[in-house]
Amino acid sequence: MAKAIIPEENIELNFWQKIGQKAKDFWGWLRADKKRLIGAVVIVLLLAFVIFRLHASASGKVQYQTATVQTGTVVSTISASGKAISTSILPINTQTSGIVNNVYVKDGDKVVKGETIATVTPDTTGEQTYAQALSSYISAKNSVDQANNSYYTLQAAAFAASNKFSTDPTLQNLNQDDPAYVQANDAWLAAQANFLNQKNQVNQANINLSNASINLANSSPTITSPYTGTISNVNLVSGMVITASTNSTTGAVSSQRIAVIQNSATPIINVTLGETDVPNVKIGQKATVTFDSITNETFTGVVATVDRIGTVSSNVTSYGVNIKLDSGSDQILPNMAATADIITATATDALYIPSAALVTQNGQNYAQVLQNGKEVQVPVEVGISSDTDTVITSGLTEGETVVTGTVSATSTSSSTRSVFSTGGGGFGGGGTIRAVTGGRGG
Repeated sequence: MAKAIIPEENIELNFWQKIGQKAKDFWGWLRADKKRLIGAVVIVLLLAFVIFRLHASASGKVQYQTATVQTGTVVSTISASGKAISTSILPINTQTSGIVNNVYVKDGDKVVKGETIATVTPDTTGEQTYAQALSSYISAKNSVDQANNSYYTLQAAAFAASNKFSTDPTLQNLNQDDPAYVQANDAWLAAQANFLNQKNQVNQANINLSNASINLANSSPTITSPYTGTISNVNLVSGMVITASTNSTTGAVSSQRIAVIQNSATPIINVTLGETDVPNVKIGQKATVTFDSITNETFTGVVATVDRIGTVSSNVTSYGVNIKLDSGSDQILPNMAATADIITATATDALYIPSAALVTQNGQNYAQVLQNGKEVQVPVEVGISSDTDTVITSGLTEGETVVTGTVSATSTSSSTRSVFSTGGGGFGGGGTIRAVTGGRGG
């Protein structure tokens, strides 16, 4: 006789039916006795409480971010921004205007002072500018000649008066308060004063002649090199027209750059400091300089001047500092934006820790040290600091573990301390960059 085949889904249904029936029987058993029902509820609540506490304990567990006390070099610096104000590049300017005839140099050529760079056929404005400059030059030269003539005349008069006063036997027998003696003495003093004054006039006339000579060279249709060096950035081409710009108020003709000369001078970088930083900067301190437009290169230099008078703008006082670079570069151009890091202090072979491991309370500095899995505050004495590290002069030993922050076990967020937000401020002047070398023990 064939047996009936029961589908698998019916077998599974019968299993869950049995489980449901047992649960229904158990619930009926609990309801049959009120004490049994209350006891079951209490047990369920206790189990829920235990599970909650275990979960809360696991989620509240703290993990520490740590670092090791190390020995090395910490450099404290002050960072400032500015620009290149003087470079190894000197301009060649002209005030002439007209058509360029010939250009005798090209980029990279070596030139000497006075060498012809180019010639120009001047237009009307160029001719007028040159004629005025030539007239001023001739006038200045005549003034020098006249000043020299007067100089020689007054020099002779002074010598004659001196000789008469010192050698006239009649005067030698007179008392110093005798009118004849006084008159001769005054005549000698007046002649001497006139001579010395004329000497100053000669110097002034020569200065005016020098200035007139420079203006004449600038307006000349023959453009010459004012310096010796390597010429570059030549922007003249035969046949091109160059124009001059004239000030509508003064009538002065502006110069225009037609090339530059590179020489051996090293660039000067001017940066601006605030009133809290300038007391820590001194002449002779080393500095590193970077330029926004020159990537992957750092230049070294030294503080050459410090302006401690300062200027005030919008109630903010700023102080200028000039940094002379140790060497120049063809890439450094005038007015390039620069950032300088001035080294104010250096601690070598010193213990240091991240500044984030420090806190300040009531004027006392503490390091957060990890001991036996717990965070302990240890009083310390501190030295100079960079933007990230602080020197420890006492209180810690190399190799100890310090706490720089905490991380929750169930969260990716972290809490990191900062020594600058605890009311204690920075240490040892506080820099804006960090340089740590030779570290060990980490």
